[in-house]
Amino acid sequence: MNASDQIVCNSDFSKSMSQNMFPTLDRQFGVIYPCVDAKTSENKDSEKLWGGRYKILLSINRFERKKDIGLAIRAYSRVSEDQRKNSRLIVAGGYDLRVPENVSYHNELVQIAEEAGLKHATAKTVPTALAVPKDIQVLFLLSVPEAFKATLLENATLLLYTPKNEHFGIVPVEAMKYGVPVLASNTGGPLETILDGKTGWLRDVDKDEEWAYIMRKVLHAFSDTRRAEMSAAARKRVQENFTKEIMAARLNGEVTKMTKEKRFPFIERESVAMAFGLAGTFIAALLAIVLRSAFAMDPRATEFIRVDRSKSASGSFAMPIMGGT
Repeated sequence: MNASDQIVCNSDFSKSMSQNMFPTLDRQFGVIYPCVDAKTSENKDSEKLWGGRYKILLSINRFERKKDIGLAIRAYSRVSEDQRKNSRLIVAGGYDLRVPENVSYHNELVQIAEEAGLKHATAKTVPTALAVPKDIQVLFLLSVPEAFKATLLENATLLLYTPKNEHFGIVPVEAMKYGVPVLASNTGGPLETILDGKTGWLRDVDKDEEWAYIMRKVLHAFSDTRRAEMSAAARKRVQENFTKEIMAARLNGEVTKMTKEKRFPFIERESVAMAFGLAGTFIAALLAIVLRSAFAMDPRATEFIRVDRSKSASGSFAMPIMGGT
């Protein structure tokens, strides 16, 4: 970090965390938001999933506990059975059998669904997912291919983004690209990507009922006009803030700023160690010279010392004859 001439973060939230972690850095942190390919437009001719029978509530996250996916299931269970009709919660995301947490957390999520009385199924392939029974309310999709992820977003009614204090979170931006409103945690990156009430909603992750309320609203109290307005606002939000062109412009701005400013001085660790080593050697040599100078004896004094030692040994004393006058 000290060797860097310019430091950028992927959000203002990350910037604040970095500044707290490195308070002694005497420089400004920049912010460059990640981007999505906004030119990838919705495929109007694509077939509706399950024949368009369901309003899809979609969660896309890795199967990790810090993502708090259980919140989506708990909130969905708070929606009455009658209000859940013709809807389906899809929990999709990265999953690897070699990662113990992925396996154990998926099992925990299945248990949450069972305890809530929700009929569930787990699919590992797209054909299996498309063939699940009609009465499945919660569908777990493990390691979704990128193409099918796009299909899910095209068909989603609402994206549920549950992680707390996510530093940026690209999935909400991907959803808004397709005009899908987002219900997300009111912490971290989503505070910068989602406009509450315009492109989605920001709610407390500790209040399941608030999340359930938004689900009911989207499933049953949303007019086509309101839905179209929010969808347009979401797309516009992405076009104005999170495209490749905007990211490139911000990166260019940071590089230009860096090249115009004076470089920060930086001494590498090896140089510091060498300097201390040389200084230590010099001090040791200087100390040796000082000590020799302080304790150096006059040659005549040596004679007295020998006499003194001789006297101590023989018990008699003989004054030596000194040369000179």
